[in-house]
Amino acid sequence: MKNLVIVNAGLGDPSTTRQVAERVGDAVVRRVTAAGEGLEVRRIDLRDLAADLATYMTTYIPSEALDRARRTVSAADGLIVATPVFQGSYSGLFKMFFDTLEMRSLEEVPVTMVATAGTARHSMVLDYAVRPLLSFLHALVLPTGVFADTAEFGADSGLSARIERAAGELARQLTVVRGVRGFTGDSGVPDGAASAGKPRDSRPVAGEELQGDGWADFRVPEGGFASLLAGHSGS
Repeated sequence: MKNLVIVNAGLGDPSTTRQVAERVGDAVVRRVTAAGEGLEVRRIDLRDLAADLATYMTTYIPSEALDRARRTVSAADGLIVATPVFQGSYSGLFKMFFDTLEMRSLEEVPVTMVATAGTARHSMVLDYAVRPLLSFLHALVLPTGVFADTAEFGADSGLSARIERAAGELARQLTVVRGVRGFTGDSGVPDGAASAGKPRDSRPVAGEELQGDGWADFRVPEGGFASLLAGHSGS
């Protein structure tokens, strides 16, 4: 069973930021379940780690709770990260948490971004602030982010459609089936990455030694892949 982690930087309880993030999470669960797979959802509320984050920033010593949260995020199969907008950008609590993560700790982890604000004027915060931060950590930041301003709550707006679109993108990442390396056109390299020195859509030829992550010990046999199956009864 895969796990989805929601990182919520909302300060209130209840929190509108958390509410939107959970709506995205619920939509992802519905889609993954419909695909016949299980999905465990965990939520990390950064308001509960505020003191721990402040201590870490001055001592670089993580508390047990903070260390547990970092491990949970780094081990996630998918993430939903949510922040309120303060002074035109993500909250300080949101930034502090991601500052505690190791470089590349989110490598190729699919992430859906969520932000809430009092006005639609902040709607570009996802692409101008949140996306660069997550990309720096090598996360696979999905195209559709969900921004919601105060006027959209309880109104007939496009928020629900954005949530469904974002959830669909994340659910596809969580249910995608990778091909068996060497027997399909899939290189086995995660989406968004390429094997060293070789385009993702390149096809191996007979006698070629494949290079890059996980390929060094494999050589395409003379006669192509069909020769591997010659004489095999299929039983």
